[in-house]
Amino acid sequence: MNGEPWQLRLLKKSLKKKIKIRLLDRFIAAGGSRVALDLGCAQGILSYFVRRKGGFWVSADEDLANVRTARDLLKNNLVALAGTALPFRDGTFDLVVGLDYLEHVDDDDRVLEEISRVLKKGGEIILVTPQTGPFFLLHKLRAALGLKLELFGHKREGYSLAGLDGKLARVSLQLVDSVDYSRFFSEFFELLLNFVYIKLLAPAAPEKTRDGHIRPASEDEFSAQAGLFNVYTLVYPLVWLLSQMDRLLVFEKGYSLMVRARKSA
Repeated sequence: MNGEPWQLRLLKKSLKKKIKIRLLDRFIAAGGSRVALDLGCAQGILSYFVRRKGGFWVSADEDLANVRTARDLLKNNLVALAGTALPFRDGTFDLVVGLDYLEHVDDDDRVLEEISRVLKKGGEIILVTPQTGPFFLLHKLRAALGLKLELFGHKREGYSLAGLDGKLARVSLQLVDSVDYSRFFSEFFELLLNFVYIKLLAPAAPEKTRDGHIRPASEDEFSAQAGLFNVYTLVYPLVWLLSQMDRLLVFEKGYSLMVRARKSA
């Protein structure tokens, strides 16, 4: 039996998450004295890697199911949230990361206000969101396949860079860096996997969580699909190879957006 946590086994076969981790490694400097908030930690998959960048990390989510699952991997410093008000004092954190979080909340402006409040002056925020615009054809394909936003736990499709920059500026967060990633082929394979899981593999009455139910959300769910996961592991090298065709799409924007902003006041 593989003793590696199921979350990490899942991550190793996720095209988008592996790209995301490489970009986060660039965006987050190593820092032992940093106090950081991981907002919307979900099952702790990405949290595990950002914690390795050093510092004191608090991981938070509004879903108790997510917090319990993440605790198995992260062990400590987890907080269950209630509503949009963050249970931290003003100016607590040097860094806040919200990885695939903002699109899941009802009042994103209020959430950004709270993030700005708990950041120290000069502190930074890193956000990852879906990117939107008129030429993102796979957003239209997703809708045509019957994959509604609520299945992903999304309250909105995503953000343009200009739109997100405007929201950040209104709460004294100044954009300092951005990158888009996951172009057509990577996004297509991710969408295909989401479709298969939602339509064929997900439990008949899955527990609803903030981040939807587009992949196994617990060790029990992962174990129930272990045979199919092993099959996917065999074909993953081919999937990865085909996804590299994204390198040819030099003028196409990615379907995901990562931004870094700094609190100016």
